[in-house]
Amino acid sequence: MNLDDPFMLIDTHAHLTFKDFADDLEGVIARAAEAGVTRIITIGTSLESSRLAVELAEKYPGAFATVGIHPDNAVKVPPDFIANLRALARSPRVVAIGEIGLDYFRRSQERIVAEKSIQAAVFTQQLELAGELGLNVEIHERDAWDDLLALLAPFAGGVRGQFHCFSKSLAHAEAVIAHGHLVSFTGIATFKNASVVQDTAARVSPGSFMVETDCPYLAPVPFRGKRCEPAHTRATAEHIATLRGMPIADLAAETTATAESFFRFPTA
Repeated sequence: MNLDDPFMLIDTHAHLTFKDFADDLEGVIARAAEAGVTRIITIGTSLESSRLAVELAEKYPGAFATVGIHPDNAVKVPPDFIANLRALARSPRVVAIGEIGLDYFRRSQERIVAEKSIQAAVFTQQLELAGELGLNVEIHERDAWDDLLALLAPFAGGVRGQFHCFSKSLAHAEAVIAHGHLVSFTGIATFKNASVVQDTAARVSPGSFMVETDCPYLAPVPFRGKRCEPAHTRATAEHIATLRGMPIADLAAETTATAESFFRFPTA
């Protein structure tokens, strides 16, 4: 890839607080900037990771944070978790609530029954917090599509969601886009066996999608099998631009504008 092209990308979903980046975080951020990835949103998945995300975003100018409870952590939250998230969200570096949602993946039916109401309550309370604070949300969904849409529906017009790591069909994407939500693509869009994702990325309407890494996971081709990092947003964006038959600079401008309208980036 030609790193001399003058355009900017935003990695809208990264996990820079994970231990995978503990030894070379500054190098990771520098490589992202060299690849044209000038802003990185690092994601909260628990109270502790949300706190760390805010601290990281307050330290590095190109980093921003979300705060939230991932559905895998819903059963562990203390009673005052919303108050804690509300306090963290006061930082001007916090641009959304997330990642939040529902996850029934690889769970026994008994476990789903045990967790379902807890996940739903934690998700709903965070949607309410987002509405209170005027923030949008980063949504995690696995094997819980219908339940998640039902919980999200009452917030239509008040809270918009980014369906992160989107891997479903164009029809699924259009169903949520019709209600004001957006989708976001990871390196999965570059995988040879990901024809459904590639079809969605190729055909979804302009202005309705963003790009992300979900790093350290899901490194795109040609980095597949290695640790993913924000610089790899560029490889994913280049592949999606090819799928859509458009220059990478145009796709970068389009997805950056979409992200800037969705997230609460500081104006100063």
